[in-house]
Amino acid sequence: MHVRDLTQFLRELSENNNRPWFVMNKPRYDILREEFLALVTSLIAELGKFDPAVKFCNPKKAMFRINRDVRFAHDKSPYKTRFSAAIAPNDMRRPSKAGGPTYYVQIDGHGNMLFGAGEYMPPPGRLKALREHMVNDAPGFAKVLKNKRLKARFSTIQDEGKLQRPPKGFDADAEHIEFIKLKSFFVWSELPLPLNDPDQLLSMMAEGLKDAYPLVQWMRSAKEELEEAAD
Repeated sequence: MHVRDLTQFLRELSENNNRPWFVMNKPRYDILREEFLALVTSLIAELGKFDPAVKFCNPKKAMFRINRDVRFAHDKSPYKTRFSAAIAPNDMRRPSKAGGPTYYVQIDGHGNMLFGAGEYMPPPGRLKALREHMVNDAPGFAKVLKNKRLKARFSTIQDEGKLQRPPKGFDADAEHIEFIKLKSFFVWSELPLPLNDPDQLLSMMAEGLKDAYPLVQWMRSAKEELEEAAD
């Protein structure tokens, strides 16, 4: 992938976020999108080596559209200023609705790449299931937190929107209570893009996401537990 060309395009887009500029530069976008699609396709293949559940994820469906939904937004800029994708099993076509962990990658116009995994602000039912799973499988969750590669890469689970008090139905002295208060279960890392050696981009993303796999596995077991209870 021509990383410098992509960052240049995204930087210019952030400065000219309007339809006339985008239409004029659409040929550039089309080439870069195809290159990003190829990157996502290769990344899925790499992830499938350690996580067979995502092996057959459709790369086109994994990629986010560049158009923004501005219907209820104060910012009416029509385009996103990043290329991004969310990789999940084929049976989880809308992770934000169904619930379940995904792998996420992003490239912006500032020369940075972001990769992460987990669930960001899952719906109420799914959030409750994750919290209950944390109580029911406290040793398993503790094992995830102690994983050396995950800790070295991501430090800890991000705590945006964390509750001040335990959620309803959970004891204040419950094990992992500080994590039970979280509204998201997502780890992420941001690194400079390898502008001088773009061939490293794929391996950097794949290796980073592999370090998040223990969390993904544990979160999937919460989904399976919920489905078994429903049956």
